[in-house]
Amino acid sequence: MYEYYVEACNVREAEGLMNQLAAEGWRVITVTPDIARGHGVVITFERQKG
Repeated sequence: MYEYYVEACNVREAEGLMNQLAAEGWRVITVTPDIARGHGVVITFERQKG
């Protein structure tokens, strides 16, 4: 079973967020533009539950 986490952030914050969550066992599944924010992205993370 997997659990998912979705975060919307500024492009400048994305690298730090991805590195932080990778250290906690999350992996990036998708990165898509956040058109509503203009310069933002929506990142979906996944990790094995349990």
